[in-house]
Amino acid sequence: MRQFYVYILASSIGGTLYTGVTNDLVRRVAEHKSKQVPGFTKDYGVDRLVYFEIFDDVKHAIQREKRLKKWPRDWKVQLIEQQNPDWNDLYPGIARTG
Repeated sequence: MRQFYVYILASSIGGTLYTGVTNDLVRRVAEHKSKQVPGFTKDYGVDRLVYFEIFDDVKHAIQREKRLKKWPRDWKVQLIEQQNPDWNDLYPGIARTG
């Protein structure tokens, strides 16, 4: 069964946020970190994985991403801090396990 991920990247603790969706979280965050993705995340140095959710259905993942993108910033910060209060970069943990 395929998995899909909605994720939030940050430039730093409390910094600029980016919300995305992917079917390969490790690959996609690595692309952001290596600045392979042109545009917003590259321009603003947004490459710290601070939050993600896992879905079995791509439609649900896309719906969730669209909802999160419409949320006010303070709601997103609260969501991040509920699971990751120190805004740790979660990428090393997922990259090890793939």
